[in-house]
Amino acid sequence: MLDFSRTLHGSEARQHMEAVHLNIEGMTCEHCVRAIDNRLRKTPGVRVDKVVVGAVDLHYDQSKISLDEISELISDEGYTVE
Repeated sequence: MLDFSRTLHGSEARQHMEAVHLNIEGMTCEHCVRAIDNRLRKTPGVRVDKVVVGAVDLHYDQSKISLDEISELISDEGYTVE
């Protein structure tokens, strides 16, 4: 039997997701990419789409985390959101 409550809950959660592209200063190599990717993937309310040297594309749930908080997480890793 299918559990439709999960499907509805998942759809509801996606409605709160905001897409954003962030340019990031200080990234120079794959180690930088992994550091940011790992940090953001561990963060509730953040879905990482793509991380490359100098940028990240992600979706975030505004009810769980703000863009300023995401910028702070990136700053904690030693990089600056432009």
